[in-house]
Amino acid sequence: MKDKTKKVAFLGVMTALAMVLSYIEAILPPLVSSIPGIKIGFPNILIVFILYRLSLKEAVCVSLVRVLLSSLLFGNAMSLVYGIAGAFLSICIMAILQKTDKLSVIGVSVAGGVAHNIGQIIVAVFLLNSTQIAYYLLILLVSGTVAGVIVGFAGGLLSAKIPDKIINK
Repeated sequence: MKDKTKKVAFLGVMTALAMVLSYIEAILPPLVSSIPGIKIGFPNILIVFILYRLSLKEAVCVSLVRVLLSSLLFGNAMSLVYGIAGAFLSICIMAILQKTDKLSVIGVSVAGGVAHNIGQIIVAVFLLNSTQIAYYLLILLVSGTVAGVIVGFAGGLLSAKIPDKIINK
């Protein structure tokens, strides 16, 4: 974006939209009631969009602000710790894979969804002082893959449909 004020305003709107999607996801019933923690990750649609249409720096900023605010408003200190770990690993993996230009938006998003779950399991292993929780990763890998496909599809569609003039002028 050329004008800093417009860029900040646009990122503010993206953060607000991510917050709305976080709230919607927080009030929805679990996708599978017998398996806790499985979500689509609707706010990540915007993170994928920002990563592809703006930059890694902006995607990191919006992601971290969203995780922080969502934890304060809809969660607790533990959701902040898990959210930061998942978001950090997810963004790192997606940024690396995006740079290789070997995967589609959906492929990068799937890797990000899986990485998010791995980051959360790593935190759980340390906080609970038990490696047994790592077995739960098998379920989360499947859900992360499905969520990554949905998020990647929507993020790619958003990237294709939002005109440059909205982002760059």
